[in-house]
Amino acid sequence: MHILIADDHAVVRRGLKDILTDALPGAEFSEAANGDEVLRHLAARNASLLLLDINMPGRSGIDILRDVKHDYPRLPVIILSGHPEEQYAVRCLKAGAAAYINKDGAPEELALAIKKILSGGRYISNSLAEALLSNLDEPVDKPLHELLSDREHEVMRMIAAGVPLTEIGDSLHVSVKTISTYRARIMEKMQMKSNAELTRYAMTHGLLD
Repeated sequence: MHILIADDHAVVRRGLKDILTDALPGAEFSEAANGDEVLRHLAARNASLLLLDINMPGRSGIDILRDVKHDYPRLPVIILSGHPEEQYAVRCLKAGAAAYINKDGAPEELALAIKKILSGGRYISNSLAEALLSNLDEPVDKPLHELLSDREHEVMRMIAAGVPLTEIGDSLHVSVKTISTYRARIMEKMQMKSNAELTRYAMTHGLLD
C-alpha cells in the first residue's frame, strides 16, 4: 500500500505520516508540497490513496482534486482542511473526494476513514451527516456563495482576499480575460458591484483563510 501525503507544511506531513504508520503497518509513503508535485508523484508511481490539503500554494486542493479524478478516477482522495465542514465538504464530495476530514479532528477519525475508504466505501463524519440532514429542513434560500460553481467560488475567494486578477490567472493557468469573465459572473450571481463588497461578504461568512 502506497499513500501520497500532500500538504505545504512539512510538520503536518510528518504528523500525518506518524499517525498512519501506527494505523496502517507496512504502508509506504511519499510526500508533496503543492499541486504540481502531486501530479508528478502520481505519474511516477501508483498510489493507493491520496491525502490532499485543500489549501496549498498555487492551485487549490479542489482544483487539483478535479485533475486527479479526471486522470486517476479510481484513486480515492481524502481532502484535509482546517475549514469547517459546512463550508467546503459538500463541494469536495461532489468533486469526487472519498472523504472530507477536518485537521482538528482526532487521529482515530482519519485512521477510521482511511480503512473504510480502502475497503471500497466513502466516509462522512457524524457531524457532517447531521449537518446534511438538518439542511433538508432549511428554507430553499441559500447563501449567495453557494450559487457559485467550484471555479467561481475559488476565484471569488481570491478576489476577496485582494489577489490581483493577473495573479489569479497565473495561479489557475488561465488568461486575465477569463478571470474577468469569472468576476463578472460572480458579481451577477452574488448581486454585488465591487471587490470591497465581496471582501466584506467573504469575511462575514468566514470564507477567507
